[in-house]
Amino acid sequence: MTTLTEDLRRAIGTDRVRVGATELSLYRRDASNFTGEASIVCFPTTTAEVQSVIRSCVQHNQPYVARGSGTGLAGGATPLDGAVVISLAKMDRLLSVDAENRQAWIEPGLLNLDLTKAVAHLGLHFAPDPSSQQSCTIGGNVANNSGGPHCLAEGVTAAHIVALEVVLPEGDIVMLGGEDPDPDGLDLRGAFVGSEGMFGIATKICVRLTQNAPTVRTMLFDFDRVEDGAETVSAIIADGMVPAALEMMDQLCTRAVEDYIHAGLPTDAAAILLVEVDGLPHGLHDQVERIIAIAQAHGTRTVRVAQDEAERALLWKGRKTAFGAIARIKPNYYLHDTVVPRRKLPEVLNHVYEIAKRHELLVMNVFHAGDGNLHPLLIFDKREPGIMDRVHAAGEEIVRVSIAVGGVLSGEHGIGLEKRDFMPLMFAVADLEAQAAMRRAFDPTALANPTKVLPSSSSCGDVHHVPEGAWI
Repeated sequence: MTTLTEDLRRAIGTDRVRVGATELSLYRRDASNFTGEASIVCFPTTTAEVQSVIRSCVQHNQPYVARGSGTGLAGGATPLDGAVVISLAKMDRLLSVDAENRQAWIEPGLLNLDLTKAVAHLGLHFAPDPSSQQSCTIGGNVANNSGGPHCLAEGVTAAHIVALEVVLPEGDIVMLGGEDPDPDGLDLRGAFVGSEGMFGIATKICVRLTQNAPTVRTMLFDFDRVEDGAETVSAIIADGMVPAALEMMDQLCTRAVEDYIHAGLPTDAAAILLVEVDGLPHGLHDQVERIIAIAQAHGTRTVRVAQDEAERALLWKGRKTAFGAIARIKPNYYLHDTVVPRRKLPEVLNHVYEIAKRHELLVMNVFHAGDGNLHPLLIFDKREPGIMDRVHAAGEEIVRVSIAVGGVLSGEHGIGLEKRDFMPLMFAVADLEAQAAMRRAFDPTALANPTKVLPSSSSCGDVHHVPEGAWI
């Protein structure tokens, strides 16, 4: 390890290779409930430096993991077995903007919201908008194929990535995709987005920018039953409309958020539904009226339409600060982001409440209702003896219920360590072997973020079970 440290310092400079106990402690985990162990933390600033770091790791047969802001919730950036952490936080430049073609070249450490702010004067924005938008990086969005409330109409990250400069796991530099509308060859860009650091490290990213809508209308409905809100969502889609966003919060979540931001949310409602539509003014008027009629037919108690941008921003602040607001109730939370068919939302939500009650846990539900992407938050205090066993058991039951009704493991958070051993619930052995073969094609060294995504039986020995003590 000393020799590797010396090689890395020669490659990128002594001040950007850290081995002190404080730095290693800070980078041993992401925002998940996993903790690991890093041996070295590196801060490259160029593609050539990333290449040098990877080649040094390969030469010393040392695993490595790329990291952005560390906001991931599935353990994807947690270093295990003393992996080298390659932080891309210093690679945060907006390199160029082509407003006419609505594209921009950026570095992976650029924050999601900073990109949108930088192009706002051009009437453009970057469409994927995770709840961690203020702190997550575009590189992390690429790694996990992130979504957000507005991915219902605009699509997840993969729909907004044009090309990628990538340092492959053995150190070669390649361009995946391209600015041409139909690049030659296989869609390796599509394969790379969502690969969670297993296929290499993106060092430059060409993103597709989206024109700001001329008019936006945001509505809030509240219901006496969660089922009525969920059925309203299905009815809106069935009526032929795809709003920009359809978001739901249950009563416990609404109360926590209202105590935090004071937006006038109805805390006595079983659920609230946030609906946003955008487009041309005359067309929106008809959509708003149709959506209000549908909500009233399904028992909404009140109708609130944001009257200006300030009120709209306040409503969205409530949705996007939901995860932070739970700290007013308990200090810790654990969640999955399974996706279920919209028609199954009421059934699965009832199961979630029953599971939490049986395990004596509090649960808050806040989720992308439009595409059935659940975010059940099990909230707890990890200092309570035996609590983690109950949390893990409840989490596994929620995953199994979601898969049983035709759902999938993840909508936007990725598989990482959290859902790795659940992969056989969705995929047959042949499917997992095909995925492992793809992984080996990109990374024959098996050093790029090992132990993630694929269970050991389908990875030919390059992953293993989560080690003892890996859970906080």
